[in-house]
Amino acid sequence: MFAVLSASNQPVIGITTYRQQAKTGVWDVDAAFLHSGYIESVARAGGIAVLLPPQPASMDIADRVLDGIDGLVFAGGRDINPERYSQQPGQHTDQPDLRRDDWEFTLVNAALRRELPVLFICRGAQVLNVYRGGTLFQHLPDVVGKTDYQRGEALLTEMEMTVSPGSTLESIVGSSVTGMVYHHQAIDEVGSGLTVTARTADDVVEAIEIDDYPFGVAVQWHPEVTSEKDGRLFDALTSAARTQRSTA
Repeated sequence: MFAVLSASNQPVIGITTYRQQAKTGVWDVDAAFLHSGYIESVARAGGIAVLLPPQPASMDIADRVLDGIDGLVFAGGRDINPERYSQQPGQHTDQPDLRRDDWEFTLVNAALRRELPVLFICRGAQVLNVYRGGTLFQHLPDVVGKTDYQRGEALLTEMEMTVSPGSTLESIVGSSVTGMVYHHQAIDEVGSGLTVTARTADDVVEAIEIDDYPFGVAVQWHPEVTSEKDGRLFDALTSAARTQRSTA
């Protein structure tokens, strides 16, 4: 079921996208695209989804885009360029999408300056951490000794996370949460002004939050996959965005 609201009460939620070679019908082209689960998750929560594909990045452009948006989702995707956290690419690290990196790091800068409600998902959580000066484990199996966090072939793994008391995340999902994970990288050193708010039994960081910020939640799992049964994170984002809209 999708929320039925007057359009005037529906917050506009921007969602970042992939941009890479893709096939559809007879076409094999450079394309911007996104799993529809993100769009449906926003719609179920009562928001209006707008896709934000990688494009020439400048603060002026980012600010102009965000002028029409009440909340923002940074979606999953391929690995961030390790040069952004002063490392060389590891053996298992993806070839970076430099256009997307440039666009999203500019967008997160502009969004946080205006305290826009933001939900960061998987790669998005890593973008936030690196933007704030943190680092990543480039290949999680080297750290935890197993491939449970990314089994391959698009097979997500259900995992239980323990949530920190008093966090925004706890107010949304309670003291623990089950999420579907698919990431071979993870947060190592935590960036400035960020707090870890969920971990797995392996002590892998699965959520961080922005300190002293209206709504800035980042999760390594994929809530868009299960939002039809559990849409609490998207509900919380659109609620914060609706408040943002009403007070702007």
